[in-house]
Amino acid sequence: MPGWRPRARPGPVTLVGASVRLEPVAQQHADGLHAALCGPEDASLWTYRHDEMPADREAMAARIRVLDGSPEGVTFAVVPTGGEAAGQATLMRTDAAQGSVEVGGILYARSLQRTRAATEAMVLLMRHVFDDLGYRRYEWKLDALNAPSAVAARRLGFSYEGVFRQAMVYKGRNRDTMWFAMTDGDFARLRPAYDAWLDPANFDDYGRQRASLSDLTAAAVAG
Repeated sequence: MPGWRPRARPGPVTLVGASVRLEPVAQQHADGLHAALCGPEDASLWTYRHDEMPADREAMAARIRVLDGSPEGVTFAVVPTGGEAAGQATLMRTDAAQGSVEVGGILYARSLQRTRAATEAMVLLMRHVFDDLGYRRYEWKLDALNAPSAVAARRLGFSYEGVFRQAMVYKGRNRDTMWFAMTDGDFARLRPAYDAWLDPANFDDYGRQRASLSDLTAAAVAG
């Protein structure tokens, strides 16, 4: 790696796509995040998180103050175009010297899941990490019991790297941690798949996809 130099750490920036904005999480997002993530039917969204679902809007505001002031990572509010904040994601466990960072703490409202905005938010973060910051490695880790998160990682083209058994204890139970990752070379191969899936021509008049992202990323990885 001749000429390699440590990269800048991720900071609070705003990332704008066609269907979504990622904004540094702030108090202005408290109402939207509480309404989107803390309804009576939303307890399961918090199963694999280290924190508990905030009981009220004030508790969400307190949670945002902690996230906003954390030196451990940068948390973004996921704001669909024309709407309120409906999710969050954090760039964390940064190793700037080695050019490695993890995307974690991903929490999407039911209204945001399986939407174009949800996928575009992840692509915006990838572009920021690889294109803007020049990182070499992008990690995605999850509780081995969290099957939907593993499906999401594979759909986006992350490569499975194994399981760290008994990696931690949280909420009174064991966590085996599955590791996925993407390199800058992987991203270069996957970029056309993301562009093709996000292209408006990939969706019919009812918003249904013509080509699935899973098929596009699998072909890119195989190629």
